[in-house]
Order: sequence, then C-alpha cells, then structure tokens
Amino acid sequence: MSCLMVERCGEILFENPDQNAKCVCMLGDIRLRGQTGVPAERRGSYPFIDFRLLNNTTYSGEIGTKKKVKRLLSFQRYFHASRLLRGIIPQAPLHLLDEDYLGQARHMLSKVGMWDFDIFLFDRLTNGNSLVTLLCHLFNSHGLIHHFKLDMVTLHRFLVMVQEDYHSQNPYHNAVHAADVTQAMHCYLKEPKLASFLTPLDIMLGLLAAAAHDVDHPGVNQPFLIKTNHHLANLYQNMSVLENHHWRSTIGMLRESRLLAHLPKEMTQDIEQQLGSLILATDINRQNEFLTRLKAHLHNKDLRLEDAHDRHFMLQIALKCADICNPCRIWEMSKQWSERVCEEFYRQGELEQKFELEISPLCNQQKDSIPSIQIGFMSYIVEPLFREWAHFTGNSALSENMLGHLAHNKAQWKSLLPKQHRSRGSTGSGPDQDHAGQETESEEQTAREGDSP
Repeated sequence: MSCLMVERCGEILFENPDQNAKCVCMLGDIRLRGQTGVPAERRGSYPFIDFRLLNNTTYSGEIGTKKKVKRLLSFQRYFHASRLLRGIIPQAPLHLLDEDYLGQARHMLSKVGMWDFDIFLFDRLTNGNSLVTLLCHLFNSHGLIHHFKLDMVTLHRFLVMVQEDYHSQNPYHNAVHAADVTQAMHCYLKEPKLASFLTPLDIMLGLLAAAAHDVDHPGVNQPFLIKTNHHLANLYQNMSVLENHHWRSTIGMLRESRLLAHLPKEMTQDIEQQLGSLILATDINRQNEFLTRLKAHLHNKDLRLEDAHDRHFMLQIALKCADICNPCRIWEMSKQWSERVCEEFYRQGELEQKFELEISPLCNQQKDSIPSIQIGFMSYIVEPLFREWAHFTGNSALSENMLGHLAHNKAQWKSLLPKQHRSRGSTGSGPDQDHAGQETESEEQTAREGDSP
C-alpha cells in the first residue's frame, strides 16, 4: 500500500482512492509515513467538536473551504496536537487519590462480578479513571497478564489511550459507558453455560472489545454522518460507519502501544480481526440478523461451544447484551443511563434543527419523551434479545435477575408516560402494532449502534 505523508492529522492521501477502506490504521489515530504504512505518531483526543465545520451544502460557502478541517471526528486530535506543538502542555489528569478513596475503590473491585455494581460511584472513587482501573483489575484477575506475558506498564499505557479517546463531553458515549459495558461483559463471561468453554484468548477479546466498542464516538449517530456527507460515511460506504471507526481506532492504539508486539504475527492479526467482528456486531442495524441466528441455534440445539466459531458467536451475543443492558440494571442506575442517552439524542436534534436538517427519530425533545423512548426500546430491542440470552444460560440466576429488573423498569417508565400516551393503551404489553412498527424502525435508526436509550 502506498500512501503519502499527511499534512494534517486525520487526513491521509492515497495514490489510489480505492485503498481508503483497506487502510488498517484508522484515520486520525496515527500518522502514516513513507511506503510502509507504519504508525509513527498518534494524536490524543481532545473533547471538542466544532459543529460549524459540518460539510453541508447549505453552508458550503461558509464552512466547506479547504482551510477548514474536514473531519469532525479528528478535529479534536488536530486541535490537541497543535497545542502541543505550540508548547502548551495540557493539564494531566490527577491519578493520586487519598487512601480512603483507594480503599473504597479496592473494596468495590472485590465485588466487580455483582450485577448491582455501581459504575458511577466507582468512576468517582477512581477520579474518572474507571475504565483503566477496571481493565487492569480484570486482566489480572483473569490471569491474562501472566498467560499472554503482557507488560503491565504497556497495558496501562494502552488502556489510558482508550480511555482518553472517549469524549468526556458526551452524556452517554463516554468512558464510563465503556466501563459499564466491560463490567457487564465480565459478568456474562462468568455464566456457567459459557465460562467452562472459554479460553484466555476468548476472555481477552471479550474484555478488549467491550472496553473499546465505542471509542472516539462523536455523540451523533450514523444517519447524521451520512446526511452531512461525513468522510467516514463515504469511507465505509454507509455501512456500520461508527463501528468500523471504533474498530480501526482500536487497532491503531494496539499497534502504537505495542501491547501485543511480542506475540506471533499470525496471532496478532487474528486478534485484530476477531476484535473487528465483535465490535461490528454491536451495530443495531444487525440486531435481527444476530437474533434470528441465535434463535435458530437454540431451537436446533446445535451450539457447540467446543468449537471456536460458535464460541465467537456467543461472545458477539454477550457483547450485544452488555452494550444494551442498561434497562436490566437496578432502577436508579438504569434511569440515569436513560436520561443520559436521551440527552445525547436531544443534543443531536438541536444540532440538526440549527443546521436546518431533518430531525432524526427520537431526537426531538418536544415530541419524544424519555418514557416513550425507553418503553419502545425495551419492548422491541432489549426484551427479545435478553429472553434468548436467558434461554441460552438456562435461566441462570443472573438472567432472571436482569429480566426482573427489566420488567420493573418498564413498569416504572409506563407510570411516567404522559397521559396522552397512556390513553392509547401503552399500559399493556406495548404500543399498538402500527406504533410498534414505527417505534422499532426509529429505534433501529437511532439507537446509537446498540446502545441503550
């Protein structure tokens, strides 16, 4: 692959435009130099996206010039890099905590396998370093550091890269969400029906995919990127745009950190591909595909977890469950996640309104209430998947616990529905069939790559 040196972070020029989609090292995460395509320098994220840079035809004269940065998702990296080049050193996060906080965080980690684990409290106790702290602990407790002969300093450096590439200004798609999904994934990896078959590689893949599944998420969804002609939508031909970006970004960080550099090349290539398969499975547009396949396996009783292919499929299902498990948490945490993701929806709607774009489904705060969004999401996305997961686990204690929370939370949201919605029969098993179809379509369009609204 021949590529020219970039002049601006996040922009790569190829001699053959068709090679864009083949670039393994994701745009904006590194610089590519010379003929080798070897990552030479990486840009750290900065939590700022200037939406004035939208490449919209209506404003093309104002914001579409070559002098403007073309990439929404890499602008924060470019801005951060320019600060460093000017000698402005960003304030480093404070990692030192007093002993009381450290003691409480350690105590929480001793119960990391409990479903009522409070990730919000844990994030406060670790001074905003929940993802790094959690992953270091899980890699150690699962024996992955010893098994793969990982360097602890290198592992920590890689995890800091991942954590910092989440945008802290996003109400939902941030590092705390990644930590929450990782903790859920840890719980699912312990399910008796699955745990006895898992290899160390399976466990490492599951935890890494959970931690990085939404890395560098911009806080807007795929339809938004498509209708604003974002370059990533063109790069991935409008297919799993953000999921591809999350995966490629993760590969870039793995290679830069050299976390797996001591492993055989064939093994690292396999790890990269399997990470991609797991992260791409979180695309909500593929929900029916995975659900249909899972139902068929369970009906035919032909899952053979001794087979690596079937284990990988169940890891995909586990990650999908972890990604949308918020409605299955206790009410206090579930409600907070719901409010966060709806706030992100509403911000996108306000942005679309500002730039005179059609407001996406579920993003109009004046029409789409949090209770109605949640009930539709639970009814048509979460419940079908978690019923089949419970079928797979043999109705384990954890599965029954999650389904119990799901039923309770759904009832809570129904009690908070505006009266006009309740009068249309929303207090039953769900909205009427026509409304159900519309709600399902809306969820599949705007549920943020499998996240829990």
